[in-house]
Amino acid sequence: MFYKKKGLPEENSIVLCTVKKILFHSIFVDLDEYQNQDGMIHISEIAPGRIRNIRDYVAEEKKLVCLVLRVDTEKKQVDLSLRRVPMSLRNRKNEEYKQEAKSEKLLEYIGKELKTDLKGAYDRMGLKLIDNFGLLQIAFNEISAHGYESIKELKFPKNEADVLVKIVQDKIKPLEVNVDSILTIESFSEKGVEDVKESLKAGEEFAKKNKIKIVIRYISAPKYEIEVWSNDYKIAEEQMEKINAVISVEIKKRKGIFEATRKK
Repeated sequence: MFYKKKGLPEENSIVLCTVKKILFHSIFVDLDEYQNQDGMIHISEIAPGRIRNIRDYVAEEKKLVCLVLRVDTEKKQVDLSLRRVPMSLRNRKNEEYKQEAKSEKLLEYIGKELKTDLKGAYDRMGLKLIDNFGLLQIAFNEISAHGYESIKELKFPKNEADVLVKIVQDKIKPLEVNVDSILTIESFSEKGVEDVKESLKAGEEFAKKNKIKIVIRYISAPKYEIEVWSNDYKIAEEQMEKINAVISVEIKKRKGIFEATRKK
């Protein structure tokens, strides 16, 4: 990637590295996300147990995901651990780096539309996006979901903001999150089944009227599952509460009972 962070990583952070030199008791790596910064992995931090030959575990130019153990700011030394990073974190970091590389390609395309190269695109908007959102991929997901509102505080020139928002929204589909509830709905009247159906229908009609994406599934009497989808978790939570309130009011008008619990 073209973009590199300045300075040193924080202790306990997860970093992506490339093996550059293998010695008898240690490995030296480049920190891929940082400008001109290397790090060291002692043999004891490569894998659990006794290691007879480091090359059984690593090779030059191999990509590693490591934990930052210690940082000496005066000497600019970074001590790393490979063995302390679980597979889930390794996969997550690799995926993050992969997505950030894709986002950088998109930034380069935006730069071309603005008659500049990748460096110019970073100088004009990329660095501000990273400072504000942490990663380009997060910035682009926010722009995709919320458009101009997500970048208004960055005060980009209007022509640049127009190009940025248009291209991002054309290329990136907003991320969706969902929240789930398990509903217990019962009616003890002669029209009990119909009461439950009408109460759930009221929730569906409320969702349709307010353009809320939901799915209601029958589990087994008297339980139902409801899912609410949105591009914002907090909004999905609020929408779920409103729909549950509508269903609750409707079934209670019919002398029924209602309970909602979050799905685990």
